[in-house]
Amino acid sequence: MKRNLTIALIAFVAALLGVFAGRALAPAEAEAGIDIHAVLHDRLDLDADQERRLEVLERDFAVQRRALEAEMRADNRRLAAAIQAEHRNGPAVESAIDATHRTMGELQKATLAHVFAMRALLRDDQAVIFDEAVTKALVEDGQ
Repeated sequence: MKRNLTIALIAFVAALLGVFAGRALAPAEAEAGIDIHAVLHDRLDLDADQERRLEVLERDFAVQRRALEAEMRADNRRLAAAIQAEHRNGPAVESAIDATHRTMGELQKATLAHVFAMRALLRDDQAVIFDEAVTKALVEDGQ
C-alpha cells in the first residue's frame, strides 16, 4: 500500500513538473513561433531577400529548439529518477531541478537570440512594428 502511494505521489509530482515545464516553454513558443512570425509574414511586407534569410533563421532555430526541448525531457526524466531514489528534496533532486532550470534558461536565451536575429533583418520602419508586437506578446502573456 505504501509503495503504491509513493508511486502515485511521484507520478503526481512528475505531472506537475511537466505542466510547469510546458507553461515555461509555451510563452517562448508563442512569442517567437506564432504571433511574432505572423507579424513578420503578414504585416511587414518582407522583400525576397528578407524572406530567404528569415527562412534560414527559422530552420536553424527549429533545430536548436528541438534539441533543447529534448534536453528538457531528459532533465525531467532525471528529476523523476532522483525523486524515486530519494523520496525527498535531497541533493540529487536539487541537482536535477537545477539542471532543468539551466536548460529552460538556455531555451529562453536561444529564443530571444532568435527574436533579435529576426529583428536584425528588418528595415527601421518594419522594426517599429515588430518591436511593438514583441512587447505586446511579453506584456499580455504576463497578465
